[in-house]
Amino acid sequence: MTPAADRMGFVGVTTGSSSIMTVFPLWADVLGLPTRTLVGHDLPMDAAPDQYRELVEQIRDDPHHRGALVTTHKMNVFAAASDLFDELDPFAVSCSEISSISKRPGPDGTDRLIGRAKDPLTVDLALREIIPDDYFARTGAEVVILGAGGSGTALSWALAERADAPALITVTARSEDKLDHLREVHRQHGTPEGLIRYVRTAAPEEADAIVAAAPAGSVIVNATGLGKDRPGSPLTDAVVFPERAVAWEFNYRGSLEFLHQAEAQQRSRGLTVVDGWRYFIHGWTQVVADVFELDLDGPTVERLAEAAESVRR
Repeated sequence: MTPAADRMGFVGVTTGSSSIMTVFPLWADVLGLPTRTLVGHDLPMDAAPDQYRELVEQIRDDPHHRGALVTTHKMNVFAAASDLFDELDPFAVSCSEISSISKRPGPDGTDRLIGRAKDPLTVDLALREIIPDDYFARTGAEVVILGAGGSGTALSWALAERADAPALITVTARSEDKLDHLREVHRQHGTPEGLIRYVRTAAPEEADAIVAAAPAGSVIVNATGLGKDRPGSPLTDAVVFPERAVAWEFNYRGSLEFLHQAEAQQRSRGLTVVDGWRYFIHGWTQVVADVFELDLDGPTVERLAEAAESVRR
């Protein structure tokens, strides 16, 4: 029997506020996992590289620590500690991020540390539940991704892979460095030229203008993290969403200013407003499956979603 001390980790900023702390034990029962213990590893937004390295080493060297999901810090974990991993998947290398830390037995009997980037898969699973396969061809809509971090990068990757890709994907960031990194990710991936527009927005009013100029039906996404670990929105309250737009807030908890801005215009602009709950479900189920070497089919994921919904209510 696996020792009771076995556990899974959660690397974030305010992990104690996440629903997963209550949901994980329920999922452990559904899946028959060897542990019901999820441990939060909180690091500040401006954590130093040494802090990331120390945490990864702690997970690597503790035989009872099965692995971890990384949120918010996934690009910083890659930048600071990618050399500590024995194996990185192609998404992790291409996107320069690590969202799943797991272990596998090596040929010498010691554990190998594996880093994977699950976001391109999980964001695509959530995207397909929101946007029909023929949506962009039918509507001529575009996509505006506010934020060029790990989640924004993953969404731009998933959109570029769609058979029904939008005519234009605009990605905004507050710094040119973030956009330069995203350009390089797309260059290495072979993303068609002209599909992505990279825009530095020094102030929320500039982001407002980009959103307002998008065609009717466009998908507007808050991938900045604002409204979750830090209060705020990438937009001002004066923003005007395109008619019949899909406003997708990647967060499901926090102050959620972007979500409330969209809800205020939901009726007058005919918006479809979506929060990050299903993205949260897909993100966590994929990493749990990775850490515990499970193959989750659709019905099992829905059983897990149903268990999580009881906590959300």
